[in-house]
Amino acid sequence: MSDALEADFGSGDEAGAKPTYTAQASSLRQNGHVMLKDRPCKITEITTTTEGKHGHSKVTIVGVDIFTGDEYEDVVPSTQNLDVPNVSRKDYRLTNIEDGFLHLMDYGLMDCGDMKADLKVPGGDLGNEIQSRFDNGVEFMTVTVLSACGEEKAIAIKKIA
Repeated sequence: MSDALEADFGSGDEAGAKPTYTAQASSLRQNGHVMLKDRPCKITEITTTTEGKHGHSKVTIVGVDIFTGDEYEDVVPSTQNLDVPNVSRKDYRLTNIEDGFLHLMDYGLMDCGDMKADLKVPGGDLGNEIQSRFDNGVEFMTVTVLSACGEEKAIAIKKIA
């Protein structure tokens, strides 16, 4: 066999999915997601103007960055294709907190037992609550992690009964 026919499959994403897909601006809805200013955002407000004498109707999209909380706005023709981020939520079991990083174990059906230690303890009230519960010996705690476009953030915790 020729060396030219060999393929390298090691360069793909973990799940093989692209970080975004395209959708027409007129198909987007409030509480959905869209990329605004190259940031993954949750749509908080969307309005459409009627078609005027100068062409297509316009869509005004207002969204909040799902990781930073910054607000962005964009006005585009209703027929324009926009990038929509693939946003996922996943629950992990908290096993340790060390040097400001969460040590999480995946206990889902597919990835049972995989460890993750590259996520910082979030700031604000959520981070304080996680640290406080951990320091007080709450043994079984689930951390919900939101991920999109190569970024991740802990967004919620719950005690496992």
